[in-house]
Amino acid sequence: MSTPPSVSLTWQTLHQMVRKAQQKLDHDAWDYIVGGTETETTLKRNRLALDTVAFRPRILRDVSHTRADTTSFGDALRLPICLAPVGSLELFAHGAAVPSALGAKAFGCATMLSSVCQPGIEALAEAAPDAARWFQLYVHGDPSWVDDMADRVQAAGYRGLILTVDSAVYTRRERDISKGNARRVSVPGREHQERLTWADIVRLKKRLSIPIGLKGIMTGEDAAMAIDHGIDLIYVSNHGGRQLDHGLGTLAVLPEITAAVKGRAPIWIDGGFYRGSDIVKARLMGAEVVGLGRMQCWALAAGGEAGVVRMLELLEAEVKQCMSLLGISDWSQGHAGLLQSAPQVTDPSVFSAFPLLNVGSSDWYA
Repeated sequence: MSTPPSVSLTWQTLHQMVRKAQQKLDHDAWDYIVGGTETETTLKRNRLALDTVAFRPRILRDVSHTRADTTSFGDALRLPICLAPVGSLELFAHGAAVPSALGAKAFGCATMLSSVCQPGIEALAEAAPDAARWFQLYVHGDPSWVDDMADRVQAAGYRGLILTVDSAVYTRRERDISKGNARRVSVPGREHQERLTWADIVRLKKRLSIPIGLKGIMTGEDAAMAIDHGIDLIYVSNHGGRQLDHGLGTLAVLPEITAAVKGRAPIWIDGGFYRGSDIVKARLMGAEVVGLGRMQCWALAAGGEAGVVRMLELLEAEVKQCMSLLGISDWSQGHAGLLQSAPQVTDPSVFSAFPLLNVGSSDWYA
């Protein structure tokens, strides 16, 4: 019997990888990652915002040496990507966040560990010591608990600490609830997240010598306030449509936030970003790095660490192709004038980025 081809030689498109993840995951794990809160309107608006932006390409530009790398907080990134913090990555791959971090390191992008994901602060640092690691914190304890977590993050060599600020309360994720599959509703100390204020941010900022960011900013007003409070990184996010229902898509609010920040801090963003063209749109609107949540989970479920690397390779090909056809050979040549609003073509959903999900459905690939 012949040796099956490696993952890097088999998957030729991202939709093949998503389909393989669906085949391998049980229904509960699948619903957990593809679902949102209540009516899932915010989730759909993430894709709507991306799908209703079109390109205005320029021609006769030398794009023979297009490059998509960038630098963020001193890290050279092969793509402007961070594998976003996702709770319970252990549902998608053995080792939870470890294969994700190792894949990020092997390819050359950043990774962010969620405080509700295994294997924990020190264990991930030991497993992936050279990765560009960030840590995301839910506040589930009093100030002394937060201080201890911050000290551990700093001592373990993480690039920075990101506080999630869009989760004062846990929402009704009805895909899970309807199946009796509700998660993390009774986490001890959750009430501390409800009490979080700007005063806590100021206190923590004074304690840390590493960058501190806020994840969950969705208005220009809050972005400006964050800058005024000394925040080092503005992370635009609506929790992938899993917190406040009937919110706007993240790309829809990015221009407002870019205008409010005025270049005073880097802007990162997540929320429905699955394709190379999505990443290009975010960069042209002012984001420095794009976070991948669901795409990361699908890659892990499909192929573990190798799946993550292959997913990033495919995204790199898409990003570079998009840049070249736009007439830009590096990010310094990009600007919002290469974009314009356009009518909706497809119904927005998690899968509107993968219209060929059921095309060529044979299982010849790994």
